[in-house]
Amino acid sequence: MSNHPAQNRPSAHSEHTGHTGHPTVERHCDVAVIGGSAAGLAAALQLSRQRRGVVVVDDGTPRNAPAAHMHGYLGQEGLAPGELTEAGREEVRAYGGEVLSGRVVGVRPHGDGRFRLDLTGGHTLVARRVLVATGISDELPAIDGVARGWGRGVIHCPFCHGFEARDRRLVQIVTHPLGLHPTPLFRHLTDRLTVVLHDPAGIDERAVEALAASGVTVERAEVGRVLTGTDGEVSGVELADGRVLDADAVVVGSRFRARADVLAGAGLTATAHPTGAGDFLAVDSRGETAVPGIYAAGNVTDPSLQVLPSAAQGSQVGAKIAFSLAEEDLRDAVRHSGEQADWDHRYAGSDRAWSGNPNGTLVHEATALAPGRALDVGTGEGADALWLAEHGWKVTATDISGNALARVRAEAERRGLSLTLLHGDAGDPAPFGTETFDLVSLQYGSFKRTPDQRGLRSLLAAVAPGGTLLVVHHDLSPLSEPLDVSAQTRMYDPSAFVGVDEIAAVLTAEPGTWQVEVHETRPRPAGAASTHHVSDVVLRATRRTV
Repeated sequence: MSNHPAQNRPSAHSEHTGHTGHPTVERHCDVAVIGGSAAGLAAALQLSRQRRGVVVVDDGTPRNAPAAHMHGYLGQEGLAPGELTEAGREEVRAYGGEVLSGRVVGVRPHGDGRFRLDLTGGHTLVARRVLVATGISDELPAIDGVARGWGRGVIHCPFCHGFEARDRRLVQIVTHPLGLHPTPLFRHLTDRLTVVLHDPAGIDERAVEALAASGVTVERAEVGRVLTGTDGEVSGVELADGRVLDADAVVVGSRFRARADVLAGAGLTATAHPTGAGDFLAVDSRGETAVPGIYAAGNVTDPSLQVLPSAAQGSQVGAKIAFSLAEEDLRDAVRHSGEQADWDHRYAGSDRAWSGNPNGTLVHEATALAPGRALDVGTGEGADALWLAEHGWKVTATDISGNALARVRAEAERRGLSLTLLHGDAGDPAPFGTETFDLVSLQYGSFKRTPDQRGLRSLLAAVAPGGTLLVVHHDLSPLSEPLDVSAQTRMYDPSAFVGVDEIAAVLTAEPGTWQVEVHETRPRPAGAASTHHVSDVVLRATRRTV
């Protein structure tokens, strides 16, 4: 691809945070997943393994963020929630699924059976299916100290925190009729339980009597605040009458709200929960909502789900979505590729996506080589391939987008140049044919990762003995800068693609086959149309002849 982008440059830097005036981006995929915690990532993993184009959008606000550990997850007992999320993201990315930092602000029909997701920053995601895994938000009672200690000394779930609170002094504050539901479990975990009926309206008095008869202390009093000690840990509950109940932990039941507001444009709203304690998003046995094509999983559909069953449900619903897409493709007699659809969209308009100038690094490096056979991977509009052909190279150019190759063909005919064009994905079997090349060029090209590194191995196998591999990639260090998801969404996930460092690692591990001559970061060649500084990472290696 050319290194001089025009307005809609498909680059990881298109939406570089902190830069104003950057272009908006529209991307296309098979499935858009809203929410990147256990349910969303489990579904994304299922779908990515089915070779579907999956994009997860996550704003980093999971319900369990205040918790230091999660419990009841077989094989991951006691793991920090963030560690599970990071591991899940890496597993999804290993199969080419993308996880974007950002926020969906609205979902609406696209008009052709697909859905349009509006994201912060003015960006858009168009998807054949949508999975909502946004979870629920807790509405805490307005008692001083509750919110401050939530998820730590102030707990709500006997399965999430009960064992850690065993045999300790517990004060349970009941603020709504459902509040007594977990009390028998807490009573079993400790014999030092006090129940405070802060708001007794609607409380089942028979349940209260049974608790008192079993030895549980019951207080009918309003709570003033939750007290903490000098170490920040819960130390007690102060009642409105001034009395203090000593406590090592406080139990409070929240009300819950489904995070479903973004679905209003698609005609979906939350349903009141039968308990009266909140609402949820109703789905059928397949996880599909009342709007065909929009699915949901996790505790947005069932507030009682912990992390493990949320992940299980996400995995199950992901499989149902995979069946839905496969059956639709079967009816249409196609084998749809979400990746191809995304790239074809980028080259669908009449405007040029790139400047038309060859990459300056390619020009610099190739000028020193004797012309021979060249392979341009991810050719885009073909500026690099055309330059090579004009300078005596016999060129084969490949791209996943048929629209891109049509542009290359038209420009080659206009210039009177002969090129071989291959339409396909680098991850396909034998994507570059059986021929090997004296120069294999990957200029800002991108293809999805797979655990077996099929695409990468095909790329390396295409280099002839004595031939040169030249990879130029964006310096991605700016992507480590913080992102305000309320204002911007980062529209590409470079970790889902084969990157220059991954390529370099394979080359370095095979010193008998490869000689790495250059692996460095350089200032971007002059003439780029970027409105902010971008550096390049350049990797040049030669396949040894022996």
